[in-house]
Amino acid sequence: MIPLSEGQVPFSADAVIIGGGINGLTTARELAKQGLKNIVILEKNYIGSGSTGRCGGGIRQQWTTEENIRLAQESVRMYEEMSADLGYQVFFRQGGYLMVTESETDLPALRQAAALQNQCGVLTEFLQPQECLRLVPDLDTSNLKGATYCPKDGTAYPFAVVWGYAKACHKLGVNIHIRTTVLDIEMDDGRIKAVVTDRGRITTPVVVNCAGPWARDMAAKVGVSLPNRQERHEIMVSESLKPFLDPMVISLSNGIYFSQSLRGEIVGGIGDQSEPHWENPDDFNTNSQLRFAVRFAKALLAYYPRAAEVRMMRQWAGMYDVTPDHRPILGSVPGLDGYFHICGFSGHGFMLGPVTGVRMARYITTGRQDDIITSLSLDRFEKGEIQADGFVVG
Repeated sequence: MIPLSEGQVPFSADAVIIGGGINGLTTARELAKQGLKNIVILEKNYIGSGSTGRCGGGIRQQWTTEENIRLAQESVRMYEEMSADLGYQVFFRQGGYLMVTESETDLPALRQAAALQNQCGVLTEFLQPQECLRLVPDLDTSNLKGATYCPKDGTAYPFAVVWGYAKACHKLGVNIHIRTTVLDIEMDDGRIKAVVTDRGRITTPVVVNCAGPWARDMAAKVGVSLPNRQERHEIMVSESLKPFLDPMVISLSNGIYFSQSLRGEIVGGIGDQSEPHWENPDDFNTNSQLRFAVRFAKALLAYYPRAAEVRMMRQWAGMYDVTPDHRPILGSVPGLDGYFHICGFSGHGFMLGPVTGVRMARYITTGRQDDIITSLSLDRFEKGEIQADGFVVG
C-alpha cells in the first residue's frame, strides 16, 4: 500500500505540485531524483481522477511536428522500460498504430508526416489500403485511400502507470495528499510564497501547475491567463474477447480510434464537434450519452463489421485541456519566480507525460530551458509562433 494522506498538509515544502495525474507524478518523481527533499503533491480527488484516469491509454509517435515526434519518441523509450524502472507492471504493449484515411486529400500529409517521422528515427511506413489487411485482416478497406503504420506505438494501462509513479514517488519521500483542494496561491513581490489549501497552508518557493482541466483556474490565482479550454470526450469499452487486434486503429476522416486491451476489451472513442466547451470544470458532466454510443458503434462497424456481435459494457466521459494549437504549454512566466506550468496537452498528456516530467524537472532545478520547452512556452501565442500539429484525432 502507498500511504496517501487526507489530513493536515505540512507547513513547508521545497516544491508543491498541483495535480495527481501523469504530469504531476512524473514531475514530482524526477524532482526528487534530482535532489529536492521535501515535495508535496496536492490532488483534489484521488490519484489519476482527472484526465489521466479517463483516457484511452494510447501512445504514438506519428505526428506532423518535430517537437511532438521527439517528445513521443522519448516517451516511448521510457514506456518500454517503465515496468522495470518503477517496479510496477504498467501493461505497456507495442501493437503499433494504424492511421487510416478515407480522403485522397489526406494522402500528401500522411506521406510527408511519415517522411518526417523517418527522418527523426521513427520507423513509420505508408500503406496502400489492401496492405492494411496484413495488420488487421478483417478491416473494411473499401473506403480507405491510404494509411500509415508505426509498429513501436502502443498502449498502457493509465491507472497502473499513475500508481507505479505514486509508488516510486513515495520511495523517494514525496508526500502525496489526496482530497485536498487548493484555495489560493500566495505571492510576495513577484515570487511564489505559499499555497493555501482546505487542509492548511504550505510555505513554498515553487509551485508546479499540473492541474489538467483546472490548470487555467490555478494559473489565474497568480495572475496568469492561459488560453486553455475544456472539451468533453467519451470512451466506450466492450466485453472481453479473444485477442484479434494488435494495433490501435485511428481514422483521420472521422476521428474514431479503437484498440484491444490485454484483457481483451475493445477500447475506443470518437470526437464530437457539437460538444460544448466547459468554462468551469467543476460543472463538468460525466454522464454517459446515448448519442456517443450510437456514433461510436456506427463508426466502429464501418471499419470493423465483425464488431456487430460484440456487446458494449460501459462508457465514461473525460475532459481534454485544449490549447489553440493543440500542443502543450510548458515552462515558466517572466516576472513570476517559482511558478511553472505543465498543461494543455489536448488529449495527449498520457503519451507525453513521462518525458515532459523529466524535461521540466531539469528546467525547474537548473533554470536551463531546452529547445522543446522554449518552443512550447506560453508566450508563443502572443508572439504568433504557433505551429499546430495536423494529426490531432479523437
